[in-house]
Amino acid sequence: MRPHRAPAANRAAVLAVAALALLSGCGAAGGLESAGDAPSAVEPKGLWPDLPPASAAPYDYGEGETARIPGIRVTGGDVRRLDPVAVAQAGLKAKTNRDSGLDELPDGTVRRIEACRTAPDDCPVLPPYYRDLTGDGRDELVLGIRMPARQLAVRVYMPDGGGLTRIMSTYDAVISVELAGRDLIMRAPSVIPGYEYRTAWSWDDRQRAMLPTRDEILRTPEHRKGPWPKRTPTGPATVTPTPSAGTSTASPSRTPSESPAGTR
Repeated sequence: MRPHRAPAANRAAVLAVAALALLSGCGAAGGLESAGDAPSAVEPKGLWPDLPPASAAPYDYGEGETARIPGIRVTGGDVRRLDPVAVAQAGLKAKTNRDSGLDELPDGTVRRIEACRTAPDDCPVLPPYYRDLTGDGRDELVLGIRMPARQLAVRVYMPDGGGLTRIMSTYDAVISVELAGRDLIMRAPSVIPGYEYRTAWSWDDRQRAMLPTRDEILRTPEHRKGPWPKRTPTGPATVTPTPSAGTSTASPSRTPSESPAGTR
């Protein structure tokens, strides 16, 4: 059997309709629609190009500071076998690879850690968590230590050559601490109403330490929903800049009392 073919006149009519549809396709239902002209790319504009670049940071916030924990052996590289209280107590005697002075705990917290065996109800060491944060196939040990004023010290320990190395140490007044993939994420309150700080710490092979790789100021979950609350004027009208979600720490910065050790 030969394939059926439409008469030439019908085929010409079909082709004409198809051509018309292509010419007016942008307005057809379900078809592609123009989004307008694409905006031109604008290259970054450098400001004050004559200023000499800084060669050193003015402050040491403790990023990348590590410490070998004395007296702790990690059998088979398994940190799950370790006693978290013993790790916290041994860490009190650890010497950091550089002395920023930001790894020290308050005297009262140190005394409570030392007394964990005799006064376990007052022990500030929280239950540990485990996660492979370095990507080497072995879990790291994540410890939290309660501090005064509802602050929390967070420390991460890596099995290293049969021993234990602390690869992260910071503290803050936290809203929450989360493990997401190979990142440790800390959320902290901000002095700006309706906003919070979020810092993601990630493993850096070059420094052999966890570094704060993303530091943001974001709207709190309850303020992401619904309209922005109206303020009641109490004086002359002023215009207050509103930070947008995802703004980095170049936005309004923390007060010195807010800044956690090891992050700023």
